[in-house]
Amino acid sequence: MMESFLTPKEAGYRVAVVGATGAVGETMLEILAERKFPVAELIPLASSRSAGSTVEFAGDEYVVQDLATFDPTGLDIALFSAGGDTSLEHAPRFAEAGCYVIDNSSAWRMDDHIALVVPEVNPEALDMARVNRIIANPNCSTIQMVVALKPLHDAAPIKRVVVSTYQAVSGAGRKAMNELADQTRHLLNGQAFDVDVFPARIAFNVIPQIDSFLDDGYTKEERKMMDETRKIMGSDIAVTATTVRVPVFYGHSESVNVTFGAAMDADTARNLLAEAEGICVVDDPSNEDYPLASEAAGSDPVWVGRIRNDNSFKNSLHLWVVADNVRKGAALNAVQIAELLVSQS
Repeated sequence: MMESFLTPKEAGYRVAVVGATGAVGETMLEILAERKFPVAELIPLASSRSAGSTVEFAGDEYVVQDLATFDPTGLDIALFSAGGDTSLEHAPRFAEAGCYVIDNSSAWRMDDHIALVVPEVNPEALDMARVNRIIANPNCSTIQMVVALKPLHDAAPIKRVVVSTYQAVSGAGRKAMNELADQTRHLLNGQAFDVDVFPARIAFNVIPQIDSFLDDGYTKEERKMMDETRKIMGSDIAVTATTVRVPVFYGHSESVNVTFGAAMDADTARNLLAEAEGICVVDDPSNEDYPLASEAAGSDPVWVGRIRNDNSFKNSLHLWVVADNVRKGAALNAVQIAELLVSQS
């Protein structure tokens, strides 16, 4: 039996949500309530700009407090979704006060001493957090892919992954969603529009760039997917990625090509995925049935379809992987990590 992370508390735990007024923070609050996480006291936190506003949790309203002046003494768990700089400044302060920090930014993901956790994939990595109390939530596009890859990797070791993503604008925040909505409305009415959040018009367009470019021609988003996948699943897996922004509000989609080091075929993969935790298989080509971002939005599973043999290369498969990037790609994964922290198994 694994040693508990937190001392059991019959009344529940003191839980803070940092960035509570943002899209991910609001979803964290919703999921904590939906899954009946044992919250004895909830503390919503944000920047001074949002302090004093209110958020809803489990039918009640809570006043948002200022993160900069908040004393974390006595907190059990803090879910952070307020950006990398905020996390770098405040996560160590919370951890030093004895609080477990689950951080949704990229600030800590590739730190060798910080656990990078997807509960369905590598829950054992959480043990690293016993020392420093900081746990990193992976990138949204990484999370859904590794959930789909894990049951296949357990059956036949993966050698190489080639992924192209089709990522929703909600991954860039509320301003990005507003930009898509505004541009769409203006274009349909023959009006001028602004380009602010993205490097090009996003309405009725596809942009093959997410985040800034690195010297090797990859973007930071692509580098995140490659490095995080190897940290979570094993450094011997070769990964290459192309990340693309599409005019969809919620739901990331991914075309994933996987090469295995042993025999693997589509039928075997389909059966393994259908039995795996957190995955729903929708794969009926005869009825044109496959996962869609519009249908995945608002749901918790990782959806997998278009499972087929890659006839161009031995022991290789194609997968189509879809998930709600704000839920499973951020908020839900963080809450699932919190559930592991209070689990007595």
